[in-house]
Amino acid sequence: MQSQPVTNLPADHAVAMPAYVDRAHLVVQDLRMVSAWYQNVLGLASIEASASGETLGVDGKPLLTLTTDAQATRAPRSAPGLFHTAFLVPDRHKLGRWLAHVADNGVRLQGASDHLVSEAIYLADPEGNGIEVYRDRPRSEWRYEADGTVAMNTLPLDLQSLYDEAPKEAWSGLAAGTVIGHIHLQVSDIPQADAFFRDVLGLDLMARYPGASFFATGKYHHHVAANIWHSRGAAKREAKMTGLSDYTIRFRHSDRLATAIRKLDELQIPVREEGGIHRLTDPWGIGLNLAASAA
Repeated sequence: MQSQPVTNLPADHAVAMPAYVDRAHLVVQDLRMVSAWYQNVLGLASIEASASGETLGVDGKPLLTLTTDAQATRAPRSAPGLFHTAFLVPDRHKLGRWLAHVADNGVRLQGASDHLVSEAIYLADPEGNGIEVYRDRPRSEWRYEADGTVAMNTLPLDLQSLYDEAPKEAWSGLAAGTVIGHIHLQVSDIPQADAFFRDVLGLDLMARYPGASFFATGKYHHHVAANIWHSRGAAKREAKMTGLSDYTIRFRHSDRLATAIRKLDELQIPVREEGGIHRLTDPWGIGLNLAASAA
């Protein structure tokens, strides 16, 4: 299924950048139950379904594919893979409306943070896959350091205020314009992550936390994050595990994609091309697809 670009985006939007995360693919044990959760709780809509998989999205744009495998075993918490998939909603009112939906339905949240550049709410799906739902603050409110990194923090988010400010219209799913703003991974080594995402794929290092690096293009706060908080020194992810099977990064400029492919080849990381999608496995056993932007 071809990805449809989101139109009428601000020039500084997460997915208007030179490279951005387009979609993610999870392997789950109970496809029917997990898919229903993503539709009823998170607010995605079914776009395409089969006996072994389903593609979900917003306003016709595919964002998340779920597939099931009878032989898949539950990934341990320490395995490299997904920390969370981050769904970016258009504005604070849309974030508040989603919060009101989950609060009114008694959904358990795992946390909520003000990151200076964004406001974020965290939860997990029924099989433990992490999720962030967030909105970006205007870039005029972001502060960049002299070295080009962006100032971020983890401060408490006033959920009551967000809930109180939310429009009270009927819930009809995640707002049109919602996209995957970033993906946060568990890896086994931060210097290795820096070398891969910055030096091979060409993303900029935008921030560091203890045990984590944040990468992006276009001065965005992050399109990909990598941490070792539960996975320091872990062995490569095994096949037939639940959780993140693969995700897609799209490049708006063919030369940047070509440079990344060349560097992967120089490192003898196997890449296979299928219909314009360059498929590989990263140093931690996570599937990664690189493609030119559809826009």
